[in-house]
Amino acid sequence: MQRKILAPSILICAAATLFSSLAAAQNIGETIDLYFADWHSSPPHTIRGGLQKRDIFTRGDAKTPTKKGAVLRFVNSYTYATVEPHGATQATRLNGQQEIYFVESGRGTISATGQTSDLFPNIAILVPVNLEFTIKNTGERPLNMYVINEPVPAGFRPNSSILVRDENKLPITSSDGHWAHIVKTLFVTSDGLATLESVLTVALDPLTIGRPHIADHDDIEEVWTALQGTSIAFVGNQLRKQTPGMAFYHIPDNKTPHTNINQNEDSQVRFLYFARYHPHDLRK
Repeated sequence: MQRKILAPSILICAAATLFSSLAAAQNIGETIDLYFADWHSSPPHTIRGGLQKRDIFTRGDAKTPTKKGAVLRFVNSYTYATVEPHGATQATRLNGQQEIYFVESGRGTISATGQTSDLFPNIAILVPVNLEFTIKNTGERPLNMYVINEPVPAGFRPNSSILVRDENKLPITSSDGHWAHIVKTLFVTSDGLATLESVLTVALDPLTIGRPHIADHDDIEEVWTALQGTSIAFVGNQLRKQTPGMAFYHIPDNKTPHTNINQNEDSQVRFLYFARYHPHDLRK
């Protein structure tokens, strides 16, 4: 397929379609860097014994952030966690919160209520509130994971056990969302998410672009993290090289478009995506 011919025309079409939106976004161009973060640039801190974390995004003001990465309004935290070789975390019980883990590299196990599951790259785990669990590194290399911590609202009915999904074996949910998104669904509300409404992986084939889009409301929390390959993040009137470990937060101002462009000619790029679109009904 001759994507070299099609890609420029798609970009021109996207630019024309979004001309007015880009013009409106001009005044925030200088602040766009506040919505990008990379765990490689964050100092480590240790919690729960053997679990070392690096902040990606923290709580803050998403409309007018005063510090880089301090933009989360609905999710408690988004971090990169490591358990060193043959290390283990202290037994932990989450109170008023749940965690979603996505394994980037390494091998280990997670255990809770008599259930033990293997951890390896692209395994996702939903750890519900009030469930004691332990993570162990069973390998010779660090066990590295992305961790989303979400609050649990009053009246929420959590799962009774951890939920494990192997992204390596999941079917493709869709391949043409926003033009070119190749999606695998990890978790949605019906799986037991409390605040978030979806956790996905999204891939782009070589020389493709997702449709630049703007949220139709400002009550949204949406994060894109590069897992594989280097792409170009298109946010407002700015382009940024997005390398593995780098994330960006969708600017919730109803006027700033965003998407990703895979400029590579022979390889996919892939992202971890999570979002809270609007308040949703609690599962009764």
